[in-house]
Amino acid sequence: MQGVSADRNEGIVKKITLTILLLISALAWAGGDPNPAEYTINVHVSSSRIDIERGFQVLNVLIDGKKYELGSELRISRLLALGDYKAKLVQDEHKTTYDSYQVYELLFSDKKTRKFLLVGQTE
Repeated sequence: MQGVSADRNEGIVKKITLTILLLISALAWAGGDPNPAEYTINVHVSSSRIDIERGFQVLNVLIDGKKYELGSELRISRLLALGDYKAKLVQDEHKTTYDSYQVYELLFSDKKTRKFLLVGQTE
C-alpha cells in the first residue's frame, strides 16, 4: 500500500509543480507597466482622424523631422488628442532596400500603450 500512496503523492507534487510553472510563465508574459525609459522616440501628432469604413485611427505625425501617417492596429472609433507623445519602434523590417514595415508603440500619460502601423510617408 505504501507504494500506491507514494506514487499518488508524487503525482500530486508533479501537478502542483506544473501549475506553479504555468502560473509564473503566464505572469512573465503579462508583464507590468511599460518602462518609460524605453520610449525614446518623440512623436508629434498634428492630425487625427477615423477611417470611417474600417473604424481605425489614422494619425499624421512628425518623427525626427519627417512626416508619416500611422494607422492603429485596433478598431478605435475615437480621435487621439493632438500633441506630443513618446514612442518606441517595436517592429522594423526591411526585406528589400525599397520596402519597409514598421510598427510604433505610443505611450500615453496613464501608462497605457497603443500600436500603430506606418501606413504612409511624405516629403
